[in-house]
Amino acid sequence: MARILIIDDDDNVRGMLKAMLCEMGHTCFEADGGETGCETARSELPDLIICDIMMDGMDGLSMLTQMRGEPATSAIPFILITGGEDHMREGMDLGADDYLAKPFTLKQLRSAIDARFRKHEAIRR
Repeated sequence: MARILIIDDDDNVRGMLKAMLCEMGHTCFEADGGETGCETARSELPDLIICDIMMDGMDGLSMLTQMRGEPATSAIPFILITGGEDHMREGMDLGADDYLAKPFTLKQLRSAIDARFRKHEAIRR
């Protein structure tokens, strides 16, 4: 299955996402903020990044901008997690592939991931 990087400064959210994704058969990497998320993305080159927008330090939008500006990470599908729709449009304008609004269900998570991989595969072909 896929290698997925989860970035969230909330340990509980990260743990829940990891449990859901591992149950789906994915390999997960974790980061507790944007800075460590960038480092992990560069070193692991995951197949997908799932990142919270609102974090202390480097937020998800800043991280997205940085990842899109680097050749090695620019094409990695990126799903933003948001507590509301305040930053959704800005994230999409910066190059996010999708977003999930909290709280979300396993079905919504699976649907977002599957859609990103279908699109990525279509582009590769």
